[in-house]
This record gives sequence, structure tokens and C-alpha cells, in this order.
Amino acid sequence: MNFKKLKSLPVINKILKDVPCVSVIRFSGVIADASNRRSGVSYTKFAKAIDKAFDRKDIKAVILLVNSPGGSPAQCSLISAHMRRLADKKNVPVYAFVEDVAASGGYWLSCIADEIYVQESSIVGSIGVVSASFGFQDFIEKHGVERRVHTAGNSKSFMDPFLPVDEADVKRLKSLQKDIHKSFKEWVKSRRGDKLNGTDATLFEGQFWTGQVALEKGLVDGIQDAHGFLFEKFGEDVKQIECSPESKKLFGLLPIGGKLSLGQDKIVGQILDTVETRGEWSRYGL
Repeated sequence: MNFKKLKSLPVINKILKDVPCVSVIRFSGVIADASNRRSGVSYTKFAKAIDKAFDRKDIKAVILLVNSPGGSPAQCSLISAHMRRLADKKNVPVYAFVEDVAASGGYWLSCIADEIYVQESSIVGSIGVVSASFGFQDFIEKHGVERRVHTAGNSKSFMDPFLPVDEADVKRLKSLQKDIHKSFKEWVKSRRGDKLNGTDATLFEGQFWTGQVALEKGLVDGIQDAHGFLFEKFGEDVKQIECSPESKKLFGLLPIGGKLSLGQDKIVGQILDTVETRGEWSRYGL
């Protein structure tokens, strides 16, 4: 029996049939350096996953599933540059699908894609830069705490939370934020181009919108879910290849044999990390 006849058999045809394949990467959580967090998104954590996503010769597209309230601009820039370099080199289209939120750095990552799709209830935008901290100077004075800081260099105690606000520090911080904000705006404009519908004051001052409004403003390309899009574009036989890095398990935080596997300082760090992460999501009502 020749190959053509063999392939015509139903069971054999199903095995030998050319099935379109797409790589899938999930960007979920706060974007920050991997050494500071057990979860979320970072360049170190995702670099190999990105390489894997583009490595297959038969790949038809790379799909990004985005659900992030934002985070580090530098990490966003590193991930974006890596992905666009591979996408352009291999001529592979990238499509992003927003779930709950793609705000700030989450939207930065979404702009890696050639097309961005959302749900009507998705939160999109927040194209700006924010810095938040606490002031403890009255607290330590009230409780009689004496703090000793010794520096070499006038700016080494920049924005010290245990000192009163220094206007020179605030001015310097705003200058840094302005530079980062400029990079963010230039990235969005380079990726969205003529699709954008609105002035800089409307689009790039930190506002965020639901999916339908974001569509009207040209920040996204449509209201669609990933599965529906893939079936329409590549057929119902499309194969999705999961390339996201494995999530680290939280066993290190659990008591084992009556003892904690992490030192007290690390446990406190994880708790603060959780609080900070919760704060990032809560800004968008989530």
C-alpha cells in the first residue's frame, strides 16, 4: 500500500494529519525581579520559556495570556525586547489575550503582540509610572527608637522612609519617573501606531478603562477569547503548546516536622511580598 492510500485510512490520517500548532505563554501576576518573589513575572523566569515558544519550526503563532496589574518597567522592557527580536527574526505573529487586567506593566507586555484582544470586563491601560512608600519618622520618635544611618555620598539616603520628606528627593524622583514614562509612551506608540485614538493627555496619564472603551481608544484590537480566536483562525484541530515556566510551589512556607523551612526574616519577606502584591491588584478593584 502506498503512502497516499495509507494516509486515506481514518485512523492513520488522524495521526499523520498536519495539525497547526501555537505556543502559549501566560504572564500572570506582578512583574518584578525573580529574586524578590516566589510568583509573578520576571525576565529571568521567562527567558527560556520565550525561547521554547519560538523554537518549533512548525509554529503558526505565539499566544500571550495576560493577567497582570503591572510592576517593574525594566523587567517589562527586557521581556518585550527578547520576544520581539525572536518574533521578527522568525516571522511569527504574536497575539495577546487579556483576562482580568492588563494595566501598567501588564499592558506594556500586551503590546509585544501584533494584535491585542480583551474581554468587555477586562481592565486595560494605566500607562503611567507610580512610586509609593511610607513615612515612619513620627512612629519611631513616638516609640523612642533611635535610628543610625551613615552614608558616603549625599544621595545614598534617597527617599528614606524614616526621615521627613525631602523636596529635593521628590524632585529627583519625579525626574526619574518622567524618563520611564517617556519610554513607556514611546513603546506603546511604536507598537499601536495609527490604531491609537486619542491625545497623549487622554491615553498616557495613568487612566484605565474596561475592554470596550479600550477598544474605542485603539489600545486593543477586539473583544475575543483565545480559544474562539484560535478556532476561527487555525481551525478546531489547532494544538496549543504550553510554554510557561512552572510555578514554584509554596512548600517552603509550610511547617515541616514542626519546623519552618524558611528563616523568620524570609517568612516576613514573603508576607510583605503578599501584601504588596495584594495592593497592586486592589488598585483595579480586583
